[in-house]
Amino acid sequence: MSSQAGSASSLRFGQVVIGPPGSGKTTYCRAMQEFMTQLGRKVVVVNMDPANEGLPYPCAVDIAELVALDDVMEGLKLGPNGGLLYSMEYVEANMDWLQDKLKEHGDSYFLFDCPGQVELYTHQNSVKNIFSQLAKWNFRLAAVHLVDSHYCGDPAKFISVLLTSLSTMLHVELPHINILSKIDLIEQYGKLAFNLDFYTEVMDLTYLLDHLAADPFFKKFHRLNEKLAEVIQDYSLVSFVPLSVQDKESMIQVLRTVDKANGFCFGDLEERNLQAMMSAAVGADFQFDSTLGVQERYVETGGKTLEEEMMDL
Repeated sequence: MSSQAGSASSLRFGQVVIGPPGSGKTTYCRAMQEFMTQLGRKVVVVNMDPANEGLPYPCAVDIAELVALDDVMEGLKLGPNGGLLYSMEYVEANMDWLQDKLKEHGDSYFLFDCPGQVELYTHQNSVKNIFSQLAKWNFRLAAVHLVDSHYCGDPAKFISVLLTSLSTMLHVELPHINILSKIDLIEQYGKLAFNLDFYTEVMDLTYLLDHLAADPFFKKFHRLNEKLAEVIQDYSLVSFVPLSVQDKESMIQVLRTVDKANGFCFGDLEERNLQAMMSAAVGADFQFDSTLGVQERYVETGGKTLEEEMMDL
């Protein structure tokens, strides 16, 4: 009985934050660290990207102390992509270094800020093996895959994003949450062809195919695009959670989704802090108006008020 209690108490929870370059991973880590700290959760960020410089958040563990991309490129005469692949293989071969660093923060919640090279999550096994080793060390992780929301404005790019997300989900083999980041900026790229729900829930993609068929360039690839859409829909795995890091409600939705995925449960103190935060007056740290404007135009609320949503927490 005591051994079971000891095993349960040694569990550590966290997120591995992945996604293409420019999708907002580092910004997400900083915002989520600040947000969860306000809730009373002890959070540390682990930089897993050997190319990251000038980190905007307090970094508890920095993989660049073990291997830096610039040193690899200079020493082995590799380009950025080859250097990054080598760096992650080097991390995989030196997991004891990472284990010792993580042990110093045993009672914390972990955010792993990962590299952006897509091949690391779709073809190469080093990052996958690192995640698997973390699981053996009693880490309960969820993969948070960020995608820039501006891809919703281009049907061809959106289908590509769906394929990348699906491939990443199947390869990484972790509980997986896809995030449409920078949702408050989505209108800067033009009005969407459909409601935002269409993109977050990945509804009938034949409507997107009709838009592609109207483009002379894509018209001749209609059959190929049709088959790609069928692959996505047959797996029926990909959906997205919209995110604006400046919006408390958006951050709560993402955190609640991640906590369900990795098994973390709210404590009493965190619940009280969450209720107090949402009942406080809107301050300069969070900007509701722009995000709510997008939601009113693009998101179906289902008839629930904010108070009803909070009662679900």
